[in-house]
Amino acid sequence: MTTPTLAHALPAAAPSPRFGKLSPELLAFVKNPSGMTGLVLLLLMFGLALTAHWFYPGDPLDMAGQPFVRPGQDPLFPLGTDSLGRDVAAGLVHGSRVSLLIGFASVLISLVIGTLVGTLSGYFGGRVDDLLVRVTELFQTIPTFLLVIVIVAIGQPSVALISLAIGLASWPTIARLVRAEFRALREADFVMAARSLGYSNARIIVREILPNALPPIIVTTSVMVATAILLESALAFLGLGDPNRVSWGSMIGAGREMLRTAWFLTFFPGTMLVLTVLSLNLVGDALNDALNPRLRGVS
Repeated sequence: MTTPTLAHALPAAAPSPRFGKLSPELLAFVKNPSGMTGLVLLLLMFGLALTAHWFYPGDPLDMAGQPFVRPGQDPLFPLGTDSLGRDVAAGLVHGSRVSLLIGFASVLISLVIGTLVGTLSGYFGGRVDDLLVRVTELFQTIPTFLLVIVIVAIGQPSVALISLAIGLASWPTIARLVRAEFRALREADFVMAARSLGYSNARIIVREILPNALPPIIVTTSVMVATAILLESALAFLGLGDPNRVSWGSMIGAGREMLRTAWFLTFFPGTMLVLTVLSLNLVGDALNDALNPRLRGVS
């Protein structure tokens, strides 16, 4: 008898990817102009984060010139300086590191916790499901942003603590999604075949069900990264960010009192924030179209 694998769960019309050819999912993503636009924007943000020390090797929090230099006024400061003489361009480039790091690190924490809870709840059911569902609902009764503020306020604000706080507050979304996928797939034919072959629960979960549950998880992850970046920016705007690191949110917060006289102090970091969140949403929508067989026209 043939061992059931992920291929048994895929539609028969979908050919297996070969070297040198794009899979149907990847091809659908590449043909999506919105998705490619979002991917290019996201790669540019990653490029800025990776090359920050090359273009601006100094500390972006140091005073670099005269205060309130307007954009284009001084070639050394193309985007101007703030009230303390700090280079706005240096802050934007270094701020991309903090925003992206917290966004992806916090979602990674959410994925680990949420996937574990959702897997155990959806696969085993019964009392295990009842207990984990109650725990998930308990976390969902607390507003996410409020929980993040409480956790950060208790400890010393830092990039690591903010990432942990956002991750601990956001995992119920992943848990409920994974639970729903496992409940839908645990009685599928390929899972029953794996059980009849004597596969352990761990192998069935990891090798059979989880790969089939990945598409909606991947799509949700991209949206959660954007949400985490917005949460970090909101914390920094309120003064609860890492005081030793510059971020887009802290730049917006520092410039809000001079919005009329120095509009560029909030405009540039706000634009970077909008472009990053927009790129993640575009990528998420494109992934949803590419990974959903119904949207791709696969029967």
